[in-house]
Amino acid sequence: MSDSYQIKDQYALYFITLSVVFWLDIFTRESYRRILLESFSYCRRQKYLEIYAYVIMSNHVHMMVSSTNGTLSNTIRDLKKFTSNNIIEKVKSNKESRRRWLLREFKYAASRHKRNANFQVWTHNNHAVELRTNQMIDQRLNYFHQNPVKSGIVENALDYLYSSARNYCDYNDVLIEIDLLD
Repeated sequence: MSDSYQIKDQYALYFITLSVVFWLDIFTRESYRRILLESFSYCRRQKYLEIYAYVIMSNHVHMMVSSTNGTLSNTIRDLKKFTSNNIIEKVKSNKESRRRWLLREFKYAASRHKRNANFQVWTHNNHAVELRTNQMIDQRLNYFHQNPVKSGIVENALDYLYSSARNYCDYNDVLIEIDLLD
């Protein structure tokens, strides 16, 4: 793996992309998005993760995050492991029309890496980019919130529920609390 996309400073602010293997569209289902959102909230409360912005797309997630206790890599690893296990269990237990296909794809992805036992939901790369300037931060924040607009999902960023855009506009109906940037 390229050294350029690794988390080096465990306290720094990072733009991180978590991608689903084979770009599978799992976050088209509310139940899988809910797993991710609940995990974000848990990591904020219990694992010292500061989440400044996020957007959940159909097959990947962008986050702007840091850690107050210097364990950012470990927290991201734990988040991916927990959500992966729960997504697999949800696929198995729900009336998922794509159940066999998804499990086959997740199993195939796991067979290609020694680190995986049975299934792999997330790619191993987190595409972490340290955000060192206000310009970088502003550019990524705008990118997050405009991603659903540019993808043609909504016309207005505030209409997309699964991002932090509403948090930054003082909406009362946000899905999770985040750590707002100044």
